[in-house]
Order: sequence, then structure tokens, then C-alpha cells
Amino acid sequence: MIDLTSLSEEKLVLLLRNGDQHAFNEIYKRHWRGIFLVAKNRLGSEDDGYEIVQNIFLNLWRKGPFFELTKNFAVYFATATKYEVLKSIAKQGHLDRHRELIRLEMSEHDNSTIDYLETKELMESLGQSVRLLPEKCQLVFRLRVEKEYSQKEIAKELDISEKTVEAHLSKARKHIRNDLNMMTILHLVCYFKFF
Repeated sequence: MIDLTSLSEEKLVLLLRNGDQHAFNEIYKRHWRGIFLVAKNRLGSEDDGYEIVQNIFLNLWRKGPFFELTKNFAVYFATATKYEVLKSIAKQGHLDRHRELIRLEMSEHDNSTIDYLETKELMESLGQSVRLLPEKCQLVFRLRVEKEYSQKEIAKELDISEKTVEAHLSKARKHIRNDLNMMTILHLVCYFKFF
């Protein structure tokens, strides 16, 4: 059996593509601790840190046969950790508190976040999700998000109470968050205050 500790990243990737569990274990040994420390520090929890490590390596194993290493594992895992941390923050319902963090992360030198979903595709996804809402709910949503009406202005325009407007907006927000994946929601946060 070959000594995997001396293999280059490129050779480990080739082995990983062929389903080599030992190569996968070697990549894990080299990188899990760095991922864990970054995630734990960002999220303030060891459990969350371990969960991030698990998610990242599970995704790597699933990608196995199709995995492409464009730069090196340090860059790959830094990007993967960033996304997993952002998803975890969003899942915990801390979007408002971390909105600025997300904007900063998205403007970093790597364009992978911007490339992830172009603006046109993002708006199409949102449009498809909104079209699934009841007609009145759609109308309230469009006035709030697209025309930037206040709740008071919407209530006046549609001759309904502000409480009804609030209920429609809450329903729309919940539906869109359930309908679209978390990365899409993170992108929407940067476009609209609504989310």
C-alpha cells in the first residue's frame, strides 16, 4: 500500500475520483481541523463546528467521481466553510444580524458567490416562487418588494387593514423561504430588505 501522506493534492484528487476511501481519509486528516476552528470561531459552538466539518466532507465524498480541484484544497475548503457557515447562520434565524457579513463575504475577491447564481436566474427563481402565492398575497408582496410601498401605503392602496397586509407579507416570506434553497435566500437578502 502506498504512503498517502506524501502524495500531492492532485494525486489524492485522482484517487478520490476513483472512490478511494484511503485518499478521502488522508484529505480529511489534512484539513478537518482548520475547517473546524474557523467554523467554531464564526458560530461560537463546537457542535456547530463539527457539523460544518461533517457537511463539507459529506459533500466532497458525494462529488467524488466528478470532483474538480481548481486551485488547491486550502482555497476549496475556505470557500466551502464560508458557505456552510452562512447557511448555518441563516438556518438559526440570524439573517438580520448577519446581513452585513453576507454582503462583505459576497464582495470578496473570489467571484464564486456572484457566479453561483446570476441576477437574472435569481429573479426568475423568485418570480416562480411568488407566482405560487394566492393572488392577493402576490399583489401585496409585489407592492412591498418591487414598488417599495410601506405597509401603511399597501393597506391604503388595497383598502385592507395593516394587520392583513402584515399577514400576507408573513405568508409570502414563509412560502419563499420554504420554496427556495438557502443559498438563493442569502442572495435575495442582498437585494431586498424584505427577507
